[in-house]
Amino acid sequence: MTTDALTELAYLVATALFVFSLHWMNDPNTARRGVFSGVAGMLVVVLATWAQPSVIIHHGWIAAAIAAGFLVGVPLSRVPLTAVPQRTALSHAFGGLAAGLVGTAEYFLWLGEAQQLMTGFRMTAVVVEIILGYLTFTGSLMAAGKLQGIPWIPARPVTFPMQNVINIGALLLALSLGAALVGHPAAAWSPAAFLAIIGLALAFGVLLIIPIGGADMPTVISILNAYAGLSAVAMGFVLNNKLLITAGALDGSSGLILSIIMCKAMNRSFTNVLFGAFGQVKAAVAGNEQKTYKTETIEGAAQILEQANLVVIIPGYGMAVAQAQHKVRELYDQLRKRGITVKFAVHPVAGRMPGHMNVLLAEADIPYTDLAEMDDINPEMPQCDVALVLGANDVVNPAARTDNTSPIYGMPIIDADKAKTIFAVKRSKSPGFAGIENELYFLDKTWMLFGDAKAVVGELVKQLSGGMH
Repeated sequence: MTTDALTELAYLVATALFVFSLHWMNDPNTARRGVFSGVAGMLVVVLATWAQPSVIIHHGWIAAAIAAGFLVGVPLSRVPLTAVPQRTALSHAFGGLAAGLVGTAEYFLWLGEAQQLMTGFRMTAVVVEIILGYLTFTGSLMAAGKLQGIPWIPARPVTFPMQNVINIGALLLALSLGAALVGHPAAAWSPAAFLAIIGLALAFGVLLIIPIGGADMPTVISILNAYAGLSAVAMGFVLNNKLLITAGALDGSSGLILSIIMCKAMNRSFTNVLFGAFGQVKAAVAGNEQKTYKTETIEGAAQILEQANLVVIIPGYGMAVAQAQHKVRELYDQLRKRGITVKFAVHPVAGRMPGHMNVLLAEADIPYTDLAEMDDINPEMPQCDVALVLGANDVVNPAARTDNTSPIYGMPIIDADKAKTIFAVKRSKSPGFAGIENELYFLDKTWMLFGDAKAVVGELVKQLSGGMH
């Protein structure tokens, strides 16, 4: 069997491993197997590519690329779970940059040495690759900066007059230059047009993200995932590499499907996610009414929890920041010892990315069977004796149902307000990531437990364990 045939066979095996990886990661029970399958597939791809005669002469470059990957990847793998969304955004940024750089290198190589290769199809693929690659690069960096709270990147939506016109105009200008480049790839002005497309794509990535607020960031991350995958598809056509086309299509389509699911979960228009300032905080309602919080003591909260039949815990970013998941597991055990039914209500966009809460709760070995999705738990909320909200703001805000002036109006929420008693654990009185007050906190049946989630839940556990005989 020739080297080319062996390479094609290895690519086929890797493709199968990638498909199985996606399939297994669809279920928590097989997710670990899915990760190993993906890693094995990537290892097969690297070794098969490295063994090709046309590549083997560049040992030094490949070794340097692998070393650089380790230098970046190892520190990224050690970030805390609270920073996983930022890390994911950075991964998309590197993927987009790689696609953009490959497209740039290929164009200038063809221009100098092989202009006969600059066919209409290849040039179209290059244009798509650099636009998607570079906008993914800057867009992902902006998303990571917003999530990380970088001081000079406001987490709030940033808007200005005619923003959508400018955004769409920049994209249309880049596409127009791209069309001209496809028709005249080797003209005297073509290199300048190529660099102008790169500049517009970089700017569009920034413009795409700045009008989007924190509450919508999980959807944005999944869309950037789709862009990175689609740029990889274009790169596969440029390099005539079938595996890149297949792997990129898997990545892009899975990101696109997830984005559509997220948009439906948040009642958002997919078009607005692409171009609109849909996370914009609207002007506050006039009035200086000072609402007051009611607080409860740890002892009082523990007594009410002990008397409950059904407790629903609603985790949010506050639990992630405090790393309170293990204390939550202890609380879960204490309540279960008393015969109390405990369920976890997980909103699709709780935290900073899809599945963020599921990962944290799994880390604490909380049984997956006790996790309930929003649509499943909401019908049970009127029978819930205590809803314990752990640092979740926007996903339990009743304004999403009742206030059509609210920026989160229309977003499906967990119906914590329908529980008989609500305890909200919160570090401060500051609003949530969407920048608005939460009406839930001011209901007659809501009691605040101010403090770090880990400390508050730890005190509840101590109180409950002290009461056991």
